[in-house]
Amino acid sequence: MKILEGELILKQIKLETPKSGSQLVLDTLKDLGVDTIFGYPGGAVLPLYDAIYDYEGIQHILARHEQGATHEAEGYAKSSGKLGVALVTSGPGATNAITGIADANADSVPMLVFTGQVATPGIGKDAFQEADIIGVTMPITKYNYQIRETQDIPRVITEAVHIATTGRPGPVVIDLPKDVAAQEVDFINDVTIDLPSYNPTVEPNVKQLKKIVALLAKKKRPLILVGGGVNYSNGNLALTQFAEKYQIPVVSSLLGLGAIPVENPLFLGMGGMHGSYAANMALAETDYLINFGSRFDDRLASNPSLFLKEATVAHIDIDPAEIGKIVKTHLPVVGDAKRALEILLEIEAPSTHFSKWVEQVQDNAQRAPYSYEPEDDYNKPQEVIKLIGELTNGDAIIVTDVGQHQMWAAQWYPYKSNHQLITSGGLGTMGFGIPAAIGAKLANPDKEVIVFVGDGGFQMTNQELAILNGYHVPIKVVLFNNHSLGMVRQWQEKFYEERRSQSVFDLEPNFQLLAEAYGLKHDKFLNPQTIAEDLKVITEDVPMVLEVGISRAEQVYPMVPAGWHNDEMLGVKFNA
Repeated sequence: MKILEGELILKQIKLETPKSGSQLVLDTLKDLGVDTIFGYPGGAVLPLYDAIYDYEGIQHILARHEQGATHEAEGYAKSSGKLGVALVTSGPGATNAITGIADANADSVPMLVFTGQVATPGIGKDAFQEADIIGVTMPITKYNYQIRETQDIPRVITEAVHIATTGRPGPVVIDLPKDVAAQEVDFINDVTIDLPSYNPTVEPNVKQLKKIVALLAKKKRPLILVGGGVNYSNGNLALTQFAEKYQIPVVSSLLGLGAIPVENPLFLGMGGMHGSYAANMALAETDYLINFGSRFDDRLASNPSLFLKEATVAHIDIDPAEIGKIVKTHLPVVGDAKRALEILLEIEAPSTHFSKWVEQVQDNAQRAPYSYEPEDDYNKPQEVIKLIGELTNGDAIIVTDVGQHQMWAAQWYPYKSNHQLITSGGLGTMGFGIPAAIGAKLANPDKEVIVFVGDGGFQMTNQELAILNGYHVPIKVVLFNNHSLGMVRQWQEKFYEERRSQSVFDLEPNFQLLAEAYGLKHDKFLNPQTIAEDLKVITEDVPMVLEVGISRAEQVYPMVPAGWHNDEMLGVKFNA
């Protein structure tokens, strides 16, 4: 080993036996606790796949498409809080992974993606299957690397995992040239992490937190907004305790669902475009909003110029760039949401009286709960999700694709805890559902995993169903079939004079035969009179595809159209 004079950091470490770059990749990942990789081989990553052939301690899951591999890694990470890892080849393999990388970036998912690259002499010379993946992924990653020296592999991977999993989590890409992966070395560069320019603030400012608590004594209508940051930090129990301590109502973003149990009387539901009446009215009427880990995205704050205009805003977030970006913030706090909540619970409580406010928002919840009108001819998707919630006792991991069914799942499943709703929030990626459910089940083999998907999204990534029997992954696919792109069609009907341009599927494959082709248990439910009995099959411990026919006319309500204020909701139905 070599030590530079005057320094304590080891610059080079001698290996007991020479190792290839590919062996170093796997050894480093294993040392860092990685036990599962989702990937798809190709020419540029053949050295790494050759090393995987007889490597012990890391399971490789063969995806059927690179986008599938990245969504599987996302589902694994979102449902477990652990790092998701994907491996793809160069050129088209890497570009096929872009959607999953961008999705992980939008939702702050800790993910490491290895992209193969042509050998170093060919880089920049338009070699076969070359793509500038560093340039392509720079705007959609937390960080990215291209490794040029084999001995740097352990250091870069260690650094990358640290970056992906600390502060605000996110995807990191490592571009690995073929010759770098194949070369053998007898020493490596020191793996000690030294990133002076990367030092995320985890510990929040206590003085600011004391101001947040003190202000409660001066306000009459406080409200908690909870985002994905609370779920990612495992701060859900502390959040519930804080809300109950001060009797403050709670509204969540889509990714914040599960941070407080749905059954808690202080929880008003999801806010925003398809949020509950009670949640959106509370957002419109509050005089003091305390935001834990939500970035005020445009689905929640459709009209930022009017949103919380009369309210004092406190915002606790791990990412300082999110504070004040959309909504003016009066009390900013940078730090981990769970740690902030723990400190808030320790601060001496002032005298507060919010009973009238709580009564008001709970009255709104009773006056206009989520509702639907039963039909004789079609299954109601809301009822299906509600029934599945009862059959699973609200304990299942729920994965969704993107569209109307995503919103119905957000509204109707009785979530109890964090890491329970796995969905594409920021990017809204159709095709996310099936592969993400596979990743979630592999990360949580003892949990029931159910994925709700529409016939549109199902047709984007259903090739991943091939994994289910091969790797013994008993997820339950509930396919809502309305023969259309439901959310697109809903917008066309509401805002484009019912001109349903290219949003209706006149011809579709036989999904039952498709499930049969993959060797999966399958059924098709069309009768609303028998649906409660039909759905009991979902408790069987085998992979299955359950197609549920629903009306093409079914829409998601309530709805706050884009650009409208939160209290301007369409489709609200009040109890008589």
